Amino acid sequence: MMKQRHAVIVLFALIIASSVTSFSSYSSTSRQVSEDMDRALALTMLEQQSDVISQDTIQVFNSHLQMEALRGKAVLAVATMKDGLRCEPKCSVATIFSMSDQRPASVLWTIAILWGFYCFWRYKREVPLVTFGGLAYSESDGRFYNTKRQQIRLTPMQQQLMEMFFHNDSHLLTKTEICDALWPKKDDANDTLYTLIRRLKPIIEEHSDLMIESDRGRAYGLKIR
Repeated sequence: MMKQRHAVIVLFALIIASSVTSFSSYSSTSRQVSEDMDRALALTMLEQQSDVISQDTIQVFNSHLQMEALRGKAVLAVATMKDGLRCEPKCSVATIFSMSDQRPASVLWTIAILWGFYCFWRYKREVPLVTFGGLAYSESDGRFYNTKRQQIRLTPMQQQLMEMFFHNDSHLLTKTEICDALWPKKDDANDTLYTLIRRLKPIIEEHSDLMIESDRGRAYGLKIR
């Protein structure tokens, strides 16, 4: 089952991908628009042989635009420069955005929104906590909590061992079962297991009514104090 943090990572990845795709399409279109307007302006000035903007100038400028969607939406402005006046083509951000191909980004945004709704629905229906001795385990996010719903911080090995205890109906595990699951390639993991249990015991006792007991040196089990 996908954990909550993984679902959030997927959601943010989709949002980032859609944003990057949208910006990339806009930037590409913006360059094309700029090149088309500059070329049309150069041809217009060459044909008119004057820097004076008139209604005829705008009409000629629009006729030289190769991008049909740009005609009638691009404008000419006079910019004040150190060496006099200069005619510059302008186009609004909204126009460029409307001309850019936003379909791939729209698909990604749609997927992101649907994924967000799915995650919200899924975690509203969160699997009930499995509780034992004042300790709770959430199958949905794979975390242990105390009675105050505060997460108990465990190392990966401690986490895996506690999950094994909770997934066993008797909460009892033989040393062989634990060692084969946690250290399958280690011939003798008894000392490693002893160290793991010794460090785990105070954490469990601090946050719950449970304790870890040894059963005749052959097994370990969770017991209510």
